[in-house]
Amino acid sequence: MPPSAPPSPADSDMPASAASRNEYTVDELARVSDTTVRNVRAYQDRGLLAPPEKRGRVGVYDDTHVSRLKLINHLLSRGYTLANIQDLIMAVDEGHDLRSILGLETAIGGRWSRERPKKYSLIELLQMFGDKASPGALAKAVDLGLLERDGLSFVSGSPTALAAGATLAKEGIPLADLLDAVGIARPHFSAVAKALVDLVVHQLDRYDPDALPPPADVPALVDAIWRVRPLAMVLVESEMNRALEEASGDYLGDRVAAIMEKKLGHAAQSDAGKNKRPKK
Repeated sequence: MPPSAPPSPADSDMPASAASRNEYTVDELARVSDTTVRNVRAYQDRGLLAPPEKRGRVGVYDDTHVSRLKLINHLLSRGYTLANIQDLIMAVDEGHDLRSILGLETAIGGRWSRERPKKYSLIELLQMFGDKASPGALAKAVDLGLLERDGLSFVSGSPTALAAGATLAKEGIPLADLLDAVGIARPHFSAVAKALVDLVVHQLDRYDPDALPPPADVPALVDAIWRVRPLAMVLVESEMNRALEEASGDYLGDRVAAIMEKKLGHAAQSDAGKNKRPKK
């Protein structure tokens, strides 16, 4: 399902300048929110989750539902019961405009990627990666979270990254080495991500840490956070490009220097041999 158009100011407290939102079926919502369809239905019945927008016979969810489910999952992991969570959400809703608070939840906790998960059969993966898609490689991809098992199929959270990996594999890069590189790089990406999330959440530092921002400030705060998010991604891309240029330049320079040194050494030895005359 394609991303929805940006909501108009008349329809939502979300600013028109905020980017268009993702839309999900109930199955897709459950997958991206790390829950089950059954839980989604149960949360709706208890009033913890807003009902979807009806389009014909299809219920359409968006990133506000993802953010609410992430909040519920987080509170459950902290030991709260559903009854506790219901009380907390009701308290929030009673003191603040619901749409503004959901907008704040989405701006802070919403997904950063606009990619939609995609399901692949084993045959499709073999077509993409050839014989490199061995059982061991697939198991490692699952361990890294690049693929998720779904019965006899697999789900990729980033089809673009999967396609890039397939292209690299076809260019001769061993899939095992590529997966090792992902494992090595991930802690560094996690550190970068934390720094960038801190930049976004820093917008809240002006307020009481034990209270929500005043309702009148929420729309402008949401707008500011949505402006910061894409700038953080621009910073990541710029710094990654710089690092790749430096790393490839250093490696290429060292390798060329070693080759030239070796060739010059051979040439010097050859010249010395030619100039050496046999004794009479």
